[in-house]
Amino acid sequence: MRYRILLTVLLGGCVYYNGMYNANRLARSAKKAEREGRTFDATSLWGQVATKAESVLVRHPTSKYAEEASVLRGVALARMGQCDEALGPLSRIGLTGHRADLTEEAWLASGRCQVALGNLTAGDAAFSQLLQSKDPERRREAHYQHARLLRLAGRYEEALSTLETYREPRVQTERLLSLAGAGRAPEAFALADSLVAQRDTSRRWDSVVVALGHQDPVAASTLVDRIRRLPGQTPESQARLLLEDGLRLARVDTARAARRLREAGGAEGSGDAPGRAKVELLRLELRRVSRPEDLPPIMDSLKVIAQRFRMTSDQTTQLGSTIASVHATTTGVTPPTPQGDLRLFLAAEAARDSLEAPLLAAGIFRRILDWWPTSPYAPKVVLATQQLDTTWVDSARAILETRYPDSPYLALIRGEPTPAYQQLEDSLGAFAASFAARPAPAGVRRRQPAPDDDIQPGRRPSPRAGGTGVVDPQ
Repeated sequence: MRYRILLTVLLGGCVYYNGMYNANRLARSAKKAEREGRTFDATSLWGQVATKAESVLVRHPTSKYAEEASVLRGVALARMGQCDEALGPLSRIGLTGHRADLTEEAWLASGRCQVALGNLTAGDAAFSQLLQSKDPERRREAHYQHARLLRLAGRYEEALSTLETYREPRVQTERLLSLAGAGRAPEAFALADSLVAQRDTSRRWDSVVVALGHQDPVAASTLVDRIRRLPGQTPESQARLLLEDGLRLARVDTARAARRLREAGGAEGSGDAPGRAKVELLRLELRRVSRPEDLPPIMDSLKVIAQRFRMTSDQTTQLGSTIASVHATTTGVTPPTPQGDLRLFLAAEAARDSLEAPLLAAGIFRRILDWWPTSPYAPKVVLATQQLDTTWVDSARAILETRYPDSPYLALIRGEPTPAYQQLEDSLGAFAASFAARPAPAGVRRRQPAPDDDIQPGRRPSPRAGGTGVVDPQ
């Protein structure tokens, strides 16, 4: 009897040992397949590892080696991209002692999964466990991942310091991204030139340009000139690169931005990027428009773009309808027009916020002051105009102090809000809403008011966010 019990224990232990042995053997084979680039084989092997480890857990849940099986299963699931399932088993890292190499593999797997699921802090904490690893491969991976997360957190100099001793290809890309993010343009250019000379199109050039563009749009544009010479780019990808460069430059150098957009718009084909570039060129032109009479040629150009580039129809339709509404209002409203001051106010807001045409908006606002100087909204008009024309600040202050000292809008600026102010704003909002509710004329799609459309004195909405409401097209 005692012999049978002993035999059962020994056989059970052999089954357990064989299960773990096979799971670890398969894990080694899976890693080898990964190193050799055999992705499909590696995934299949990791699936077998997960199955073997789970079998050990089911058959021997109270074994002192159960924790090891659980962690190995978590590593396998993570390698297969099943991070939601993997983090449970991986959370048991360090609860019990098991092989150091498995513990480090588990930290790597946990870090990758945390990052994949958006928890960058937890991911970095996992990678930091391996910065002093004795295994060079795991230590290198941990440093790379730690540096990447430092860069994503905006800690560019720390990321560069972490990568200091590494020179492998992917580290060079990460170093380039960190140099660009730190605004160290000369060093970024030097490294970029060496990589461009290798004719390597696999680099994350788009990310590098975007990172540098946040710091210095002009420097980013210089980098675009370098990388656009790389082989293998299609006309559409070239146009997209130039379009995005033009949009960045528009913040700091409109002349250079216009040149870039013209290049992008001249690309072959009728793809999205060339069409968007032509629309953005018209937006730049709107910045220089100062008279309503200059709007019809832009509307004609939009129609031509819409016919050639079908993919821009949403942009051209919305922009064209807003331009048409502003033009119709400014040409149709005269001093005898009922509530003409409100109609022009909405047109000026649309020109300022939706069209981003500050000169045109300032001219419309001034027309309100000329035609309706006693309007209760005249002080608000003055405040809006001085934001658009900084040379008019002194004149605006004099007008407010002499003509409208008792205005509710000035009281608000002095920190003394009154019921009259709220009544004026409510009335203006209701007036705008009444036009938003009207059926649009044939061929015109109305823009709906944005949630933050109510414009307070002294506050300008974000570009293209909208103003008080929809312009009356009549």
